[in-house]
Amino acid sequence: MSTIIKPGAERKLKNHSSFSQSVRNSLTMAYRGLLKIKRTPEQLFDVTFQPIIFTLMFTYIFGGAISGDVHNYLPVIIPGILVQTVITTSIVTGVQLREDMEKGVFDRFKSLPISRIAPLAGALLADTVRYTIATVLTFVMGYLLGFRPEGGIGHVAIAALLVIGCSWAISWIFAFFGVIARTASSVQGISMIVLFPLTFLSNAFVPVNTMPDWLQWFVNINPISHLVTAVRELVNSGTMGTDLVFSLVGAAVIVAIFAPITVRAYMRRT
Repeated sequence: MSTIIKPGAERKLKNHSSFSQSVRNSLTMAYRGLLKIKRTPEQLFDVTFQPIIFTLMFTYIFGGAISGDVHNYLPVIIPGILVQTVITTSIVTGVQLREDMEKGVFDRFKSLPISRIAPLAGALLADTVRYTIATVLTFVMGYLLGFRPEGGIGHVAIAALLVIGCSWAISWIFAFFGVIARTASSVQGISMIVLFPLTFLSNAFVPVNTMPDWLQWFVNINPISHLVTAVRELVNSGTMGTDLVFSLVGAAVIVAIFAPITVRAYMRRT
């Protein structure tokens, strides 16, 4: 039985990818991101040295002044350092995305028969490895300094997943900056302007009641404060309160808002 081959002019090409193909392509691009980390390990300097330096610095500088000694300050500072470090790490998502677009990497991806969203989704997925490294190192540093979570290993794991998940959600904001900005340096500058006041004007490092009244209202509604409180409740007492719900809902809202507009902006730029 002979096979009929249609001429090229009569063939219809698909202008969209199926969901399964998009998932496969995204996983492939995520693997590419992991290979980049393997070949350029200096990309991990921020997630390896920052948890160590920040934990030691903040613990020994503020421990005696705020909690009387370092040991009593560890249940307060470790969750704060964890949230601050991992969320700050998510800025790299937008910076590296902008660098790839400047180098023409995404132009080459456009010529490949892959889902157009795969390079963006793969980059965000690969960065969860960075968040995991920062999370583990922060808890390890806390343990070496004497921190013993009373919530148990199970609640510590839940707290770690919460921070990683929320950081992944926030990375969509920085990915949006990476798509619309002109240079990688501008992405980092804009991201720090947004993130710096959110992390430091929170309850991550000092009690809220020590701040001026006009500042406390912002700290109390700051989503970073809710995330820090949720992590503290999980690791220190093994409880799940309303702050955990606020954090999960906030992460879902961020993804619902920024994922579509980031994808739309990305499609227009590529």
